[in-house]
Amino acid sequence: MTLVYQSTRDEKNRVTASQAILQGLATDGGLFTPITYPQVDLDFAKLKDASYQEVAKLVLSAFLDDFSEAELDHCITRAYDSKFDDAAIAPLVKLDGQYNLELFHGATIAFKDMALSILPHLMTTAAKKHGLENKIVILTATSGDTGKAAMAGFADVPGTEIIVFYPKDGVSKVQELQMTTQTGDNTHVVAIEGNFDDAQTNVKQMFNNAALRKKLAEHKSQFSSANSMNIGRLVPQIVYYVYAYAQLVKTDQIRAGEAVNFSVPTGNFGNILAAYYAKQIGLPVGKLICASNENNVLTDFFKTHIYDKKRCFKVTSSPSMDILVSSNLERLIFHLLGNNAEKTAELMTNLKKHGQYELTNFDSEMLALFAAEYATEVETAAEIKRVYEISNYIEDPHTAVASAVYQKYRTKTGDDTKTVVVSTASPYKFPVVAVEAVTGQTGLSDFEALAQLHDLTGVSIPAAVDGIETAEVRHKMIVAADQMQAAVEKDLGL
Repeated sequence: MTLVYQSTRDEKNRVTASQAILQGLATDGGLFTPITYPQVDLDFAKLKDASYQEVAKLVLSAFLDDFSEAELDHCITRAYDSKFDDAAIAPLVKLDGQYNLELFHGATIAFKDMALSILPHLMTTAAKKHGLENKIVILTATSGDTGKAAMAGFADVPGTEIIVFYPKDGVSKVQELQMTTQTGDNTHVVAIEGNFDDAQTNVKQMFNNAALRKKLAEHKSQFSSANSMNIGRLVPQIVYYVYAYAQLVKTDQIRAGEAVNFSVPTGNFGNILAAYYAKQIGLPVGKLICASNENNVLTDFFKTHIYDKKRCFKVTSSPSMDILVSSNLERLIFHLLGNNAEKTAELMTNLKKHGQYELTNFDSEMLALFAAEYATEVETAAEIKRVYEISNYIEDPHTAVASAVYQKYRTKTGDDTKTVVVSTASPYKFPVVAVEAVTGQTGLSDFEALAQLHDLTGVSIPAAVDGIETAEVRHKMIVAADQMQAAVEKDLGL
């Protein structure tokens, strides 16, 4: 039986996996979400010796079950290839007291590559499957990493355009240059005067704008998304949790069946939600540790069951987590309420109208799977230094948030379950923060810091940022947040 993906806000809005990937976001504003889970044979006696590609095929064929075996083979082969600088694709590194799952070996040195390397192939395959002749317009807000990874994936892909919005002062210099120097005739990058939440809110509004959808249709185009709001972004992220566990079994760190914790840095809640889905298909997960920076709206939610975005927005050293509206939490809310779309829609309306909602009458056992804490800027910098001093290993600030939160969790609970810290970006993406934390040296430019980081780690400067300071800046548009739709219409010639 084909897996059903339903909108979190309308029980009648049900589609297959390929339809969900093409649409990206449901027109009712909800997110397409599985209402049952597939049976997956997680036999770690076999999986411990499987390649990343083989694990991907096992997981994706279960969740994306209206794609044929040949179609998935095509997508996986093209996604997980020499673009990654490590044959393991997602290597697991043992440090003192934890394991770091490195998800930054792709083309843009951030974890978004893990899913965005395959999404364009899933999307174009789905378009062929449904005989779609419209051009697919990828419309995406980014807090720093999704934008570049999506553009790298979709650049010059026939039948697509991609438009990325990012907060002008809310990303690192390296992140910004990665986006603004992006090549490809179908790529468009627009900086906004505002924060990520402003960008994301306006993107959602465009998806839900019937008049704009009609105008696009008249030009034989339609929107889709590369954010984790798109189930085609989320499902490939399940793979690396299964793969990480298999690697722990392979290296005799755990026995098959033994529970493992994951500490996940998260802003939009997609990465940790993928871990939750891994648990639902049988992965032995102990605790999912939700790690936030000083924008700690998720920490407060898990502790109080009240989601309240009415707070000061902080620009931190971990910008990809500078988010106050965590879109993917809606999927978890939906599940916590017994897949009740009506109740979920009501809470999301409260969030939009009043800036908050309170979760009541929920599945408390499901919620107990999560622990949550946050790390301050001072704690994040201290963790980068601590890990370097004991393991000669430099974490980027997002990974350091997850690492610091794990230390807090362990101290508080005494839980000595083996724990994987999800390492979401290379320190080369945030060189100034990393070098300053380790050496105390201030005032360095990003490019001076890149050289210093090379000296400290002995790791070669990744191709993704090597020479980026001299690359041609191709995208220079800056608009007010309320002018985003006008920018889209201009870029698409509507």
